[in-house]
Order: sequence, then C-alpha cells, then structure tokens
Amino acid sequence: MKDISKEDIEFLKLLGNRITEIRQKRGLTQVELGIRCDIEKPNMNRLEKGNTNPTILTLKKICTELDISIDELLRYRE
Repeated sequence: MKDISKEDIEFLKLLGNRITEIRQKRGLTQVELGIRCDIEKPNMNRLEKGNTNPTILTLKKICTELDISIDELLRYRE
C-alpha cells in the first residue's frame, strides 16, 4: 500500500487478525463470511491479512454478519 505509515499498517494487521479471530470463533470460513458480506474470497483474505484498508461500510457488513458491534471489533487493543 502506498503512502501509509508503519503505524497504519500495524493497525490494519491487528484489525484483520481480530476479524479472523472472531470469524473462527463463530465457526465460519473466509468463504462463508465473504458470501454473507458479498466480499470475494481474495478480498476477504487481503482484509484479514491487513493488506487492504476496508471502508466503514465493509466493516459494518462484517460486524452485522459476525453479530458484533464496531466497538467490539475494535477492542483488539485491550
């Protein structure tokens, strides 16, 4: 990703790890969550690896399908 700070890269990786953690706790594969959110598997994979900057609407879809709030998704720093 161009013109992105190391801090931002770390944030995206932590966010992706959090999505992966919650998805796995829910017993879903990347494909299953992607289908529910209308996100293709390669894009879901990039998101979970922290290699893309998702929009807030994408995060809203993911949170809806994982049955969590945005706040809960961002609690990875606690």
